[in-house]
Amino acid sequence: MAFSTKGHTQTALAEINITPLVDVVLVLLLIFMLTAPVLQSGVEVAIPKTRSVNQLTEERMVVTIDREQNVFLQDKPVNVNELPTLLRSTGKADPSKRIIYLRADERVPFGAFASVMDAVKQAGITNISIVTQPIQK
Repeated sequence: MAFSTKGHTQTALAEINITPLVDVVLVLLLIFMLTAPVLQSGVEVAIPKTRSVNQLTEERMVVTIDREQNVFLQDKPVNVNELPTLLRSTGKADPSKRIIYLRADERVPFGAFASVMDAVKQAGITNISIVTQPIQK
C-alpha cells in the first residue's frame, strides 16, 4: 500500500520480527535435549556390562528384575506367577514371534533370573534378549 504526500511515496512496513520466535524455539529445544535422557522409562537397575551390545531404537516389551528381586513388566510391578498370563494378554497374537527384553540388576541371583525366564517361556515366548551395557574403555 503506498501513500502519497507532497510527491513522496511511503510504503507500510509489514514485516514480522522472528527473533523472539527463534529464541523460544531454541530454549524449548535445549529443554527437551536436557530432559530426554531423564525420561528413559523403566526401573533403575545396574545392568551388567559386556563387550557386544546392540542399540535398540524401537519400543519393545521389557521385563525388569531390580536389586530386591522385584519383577516389572514395562514399568508396572508384577508377580512372577502372573507374568505368563500378562504376557499372553499383551502384544501380538502369535507369542512365538514376539521378542522380550530382559533387564536384570547385576546383583540378582541366577535363580531369580531363571524363574523369570521360565515364566516368559511359559507364555510361549522363546525369543528372549538379555539387556546389557557396553564396557567403558
